[in-house]
Amino acid sequence: MQHAKPLPNYLVQRYQGWKATTYAENRPWYRRLAAEGQRPPAMVISCCDSRVHVTSIFGADQGEFFIHRNIANLVPAYSPDGTHHGTSAAVEFAVTSLKVAHLIVLGHSSCGGVRGCHDMCSGHAPELEEKSSFVGRWMDILRPGYEKVKDIEDQDARLFALEKQAVLTSLENLMTFPFVESAVESDKLMLHGLWTDIGEGSLLSYDPARGEFRNV
Repeated sequence: MQHAKPLPNYLVQRYQGWKATTYAENRPWYRRLAAEGQRPPAMVISCCDSRVHVTSIFGADQGEFFIHRNIANLVPAYSPDGTHHGTSAAVEFAVTSLKVAHLIVLGHSSCGGVRGCHDMCSGHAPELEEKSSFVGRWMDILRPGYEKVKDIEDQDARLFALEKQAVLTSLENLMTFPFVESAVESDKLMLHGLWTDIGEGSLLSYDPARGEFRNV
């Protein structure tokens, strides 16, 4: 690959520091993980946003979470059409092979992907309507969510609600996967919807009985 370049020096230095300290002090644990394989109890689907740090939020160590990140933490509906489905593949592996007990969808404040969906659906981002837009076609998943909140007059409140819809849409779509539905109905898997405010550090969990997100 002629276009690939060496790592920036600051990343090399950070790696070397990690190898000399964290890894060196926990070498048996890392070797055990490598030898025995992963057995995480939970999968987390979160946004690609660099400000969303799943392991930091929950104080998790290596081997605890099977993490999949994509734009706006979305899960598409089950669609076995023989094409490329990275998120669906991750869900399948987590549920059928790793047999995780918990599947968490984590949304967040100030989500650029959600904002893009809002602008596209409201007619303010025609470039995302182009068939060539990977982001636009991915955000089509959230169009039904936009329809539910579009009549909220205040734009900030509308975006806030749409971020929650991204979580709820993903939870609904997860249940269209036969192996997810089967695992949930047999009490082998629990689904959870969370939303975090980056600036405040707060975490909200969806309560299906009340139909709302509540502080954890």
